[in-house]
Formats: sequence, structure tokens, C-alpha cells
Amino acid sequence: MELDPILLAGAKAKGKRPAYFDDPAIDRLLSILMAVAGELAVTRERLDTVERLLEASGHLDRAAIEHYRPDRATGRERSLLMREYVARILRGVQQEMEAMAEAEPDVEAVSQQLRDS
Repeated sequence: MELDPILLAGAKAKGKRPAYFDDPAIDRLLSILMAVAGELAVTRERLDTVERLLEASGHLDRAAIEHYRPDRATGRERSLLMREYVARILRGVQQEMEAMAEAEPDVEAVSQQLRDS
């Protein structure tokens, strides 16, 4: 039986969709952005595979690409590149979270103020 990608894309997870922003349109946009970022991450790894196979043998075929398994050093290199990539994509969100954390008073400080008053 052949899988229908349109049907699979429409599948819904159980439970309520998480909301991160006041505007649901922003949450939908973030969801789309993260899906595209995920697709690009997969493409980047596949391109890395193609480059490594070409460098090693000067030629490649689809089977070699599909069956390629990175060694430990390559896995570490890819992991570092992926962390850097995700950090760049989510930098704006991280900055917003850092700003919110700075704006919130320290729990210990609030507790001390309550004890002192």
C-alpha cells in the first residue's frame, strides 16, 4: 500500500496544540518555519553525504547515498554544525526569552522581600 503524503501531512496529534504567543497566527508561522528548518537540516546532512562520497571516490550513486553511515568524527562534526544552525534559527526566540528572564524578579529576592515586610 502506497502512503499518501497529503493525508499524512493532515494528521493531527492528540491533545491541544501548544500556544507560545498571544496571536495564534504567529504560532502557526513558527510551526511552518520549524518544519522548513527541519527539511533544510535534512538537506544539509544529505548534501554533506554527497560531498563526502564524491571526495572519497570521485563518483556516487543513489544507493551509496542512501546507505551512507557517518563515522564517529563525522557525526560529531555534523552535530556541532546542527547545534550552530539551530542556534542561528532560534536566536530571536532565545533573545526574547533572555529578556523575559531579566524582567522577572528572582524568586529568592521576592521571597526575601516578603519576609522583610
